[in-house]
Amino acid sequence: MNQKSGRGLFSGWFILAIVEAVAIVAVGLVFFYQQQSDALVVYCAHDAVFSEEILKAFEQKTGIKVEPRFDTEATKSLGLTNLILREQDHPRCDVFWNNQALGTAALKKQGVLEAYQGDGYHRIPAEFKDPDGYWTGFAARLRVYITNVDKIQTSPESIEQKLAGPLDHVAIAKPLYGTTLSHYTVLCDAWGLERLKAWHHSLQERGIQETSGNASVKNLVASGACELGFTDTDDYFVAVDESKPVAALPITVNEQAILIPNSVAIIKGTQKRKQAEALMDYLLSEEVELKLAQSQSRQIPLGPVDWDQVPEAVKEYRPYVTKAYPLANLVKQREETLAWLKSEYLK
Repeated sequence: MNQKSGRGLFSGWFILAIVEAVAIVAVGLVFFYQQQSDALVVYCAHDAVFSEEILKAFEQKTGIKVEPRFDTEATKSLGLTNLILREQDHPRCDVFWNNQALGTAALKKQGVLEAYQGDGYHRIPAEFKDPDGYWTGFAARLRVYITNVDKIQTSPESIEQKLAGPLDHVAIAKPLYGTTLSHYTVLCDAWGLERLKAWHHSLQERGIQETSGNASVKNLVASGACELGFTDTDDYFVAVDESKPVAALPITVNEQAILIPNSVAIIKGTQKRKQAEALMDYLLSEEVELKLAQSQSRQIPLGPVDWDQVPEAVKEYRPYVTKAYPLANLVKQREETLAWLKSEYLK
């Protein structure tokens, strides 16, 4: 073989090797992206510190990979709800784990959910789920007054007296988002929008401190900067675990508690229907409700569970499950409340 033909043969082998290497990389990339696309995409408004553990347990139990997407404390439930609406023509989300129910109920009206009535759906009481199966609630929080016990007594009389006067040492989260929006929606239903507007403006005129979220309310009260605040039981329990001088009293409207469940729904157009059903059943299981009850957030189970496994602090709130303000038919009231609040805050 002459030198020229040897160089040509070497060159051919070299090119072949390059082509094979590129092909291997290409196959690897295709496999990688296929694996990524095989993940069940979950938009999750529940706090990542609690929800990630649940989702990882589901992965280990079923072998189904989950790819969660979270949002911020201040805007998470509304932000993810709006994202699902923006993506409805080309949905990226398969399952929506919302940290409240009214926003999910609104998505049903927008036609972006798929109905599913599996084993998990059937263990949840009717008042906490959509009758057609488009969403189901589980593991709830209560809206509560949080008090600094060094500053104020935790009694209905003391709180009522405090709320009747100047409010510069009282805190509430901006009601445009989250469970405070749900709270305002309940008041809209119970009082009517005009009375709600008057009450809200009265709070502002008397100097109430508006914060970015319920955790900020908890921090202000726990530190003593505020005497009283409106928040949820999960944030209250964080302060309890930090040994802060706090106590809580459930907020009632017409003698009914504002009980706000998590909710789960399957997004219309998902290409992973069976995996989505599996996750939905898992989230609605006794196992998950017990895990969330035993977690730092201490969520209140809604379906039947072994209450001997539920922490005592959560057991105290069990009676409120049957005394909850009905949320299932408040989509119109939420729309009215949100439209008004946007005119107040997004001018």
